[in-house]
Amino acid sequence: MKDVIIWGGAGQARVLREALPSSDFQVIAVFDNRSVPSPFSDVPIYLGQEGFHSWQASRTGAGQVHACVAIGGSRGSDRLFLLEWLQQQGMQPLTVIHPRAFVASDAKIGKGAQILAMSAVCSNATLGCAVIVNTSASIDHDCVIGDGVHIGPGANLAGEVRVDEYAFIGAGAVVLPRLKIGRSAIVGAGAVVIRDVAADEVVVGNPATGLRR
Repeated sequence: MKDVIIWGGAGQARVLREALPSSDFQVIAVFDNRSVPSPFSDVPIYLGQEGFHSWQASRTGAGQVHACVAIGGSRGSDRLFLLEWLQQQGMQPLTVIHPRAFVASDAKIGKGAQILAMSAVCSNATLGCAVIVNTSASIDHDCVIGDGVHIGPGANLAGEVRVDEYAFIGAGAVVLPRLKIGRSAIVGAGAVVIRDVAADEVVVGNPATGLRR
């Protein structure tokens, strides 16, 4: 049985725990920078880095502890920062792949990625660190997904799409083949992207058009 901690005390924490086979993993602590109740009745929650250090000092076991960061939305840089900070504290980043997700045998998955129920990561796709592929999302062949990207529920990326660091693809969005989504860009829910999206640009609609940069 592997011990797991989760940073983030909201809904994404419950999603991650459900994705972990209970026969292999047990969640032993939750941490959050906000003063919120634990998402689990049987797991304690601690406040921020001070709470983490207090928990770490009180641990009695000496085994390896694995860590997940349950921060969704467009906060990919926060997710990656916390994952790397936890690794510096001796935690092992945990890559979560739901038992009902499909991951091709030649796909490359970075540390701390989260591939959730009914999603698909297809042949020769590359995912960076702390990427979320949310429920029923699909990433087709030869896509390259940067660190901290979030592919929202039901979003579909066609083949050879590139998504740079920290971008957010909203629920149900579609990105056509061989396009590029720039760093920290946001693609709104349900958008159909037929052109490249610049860094920091926000696009919505069908076809997707820019709101701002």
